[in-house]
Amino acid sequence: MGLTVSAQAYADEERDAYTASCRTSVNGSRVTAYCHNPYPHTDRVQLHVECDRWWDIDSDSAPVEVAPTAYAELTERCWKEVRTAWITHESVPD
Repeated sequence: MGLTVSAQAYADEERDAYTASCRTSVNGSRVTAYCHNPYPHTDRVQLHVECDRWWDIDSDSAPVEVAPTAYAELTERCWKEVRTAWITHESVPD
C-alpha cells in the first residue's frame, strides 16, 4: 500500500510540472495573458490583476481550460495603473 501511495504522489508531482506556457503583456491599464499548452493534459489557467490605486478594484478572470495543443487569451483591466499580474494553473482531471 505504501508503494501505491508513493507512486501516486510521484505521478501527481510529475503532472504538475506540465503546465501551459503563459506570458503577460501590460498595455496601459489593460493586461493580456497569452497561454499555449504543448502538453497532453488539459490545464486550467486564470489571470489575476492587482491594481496600483487603493480604490481601484483588483480582478480575476474566469478560469479557462486550455486543452492539449490549444491556445487561450485572457484579458483584465484596472481603471488606472496595474501594479502586478500573474497566472495560476490548475490540473484538470482526465
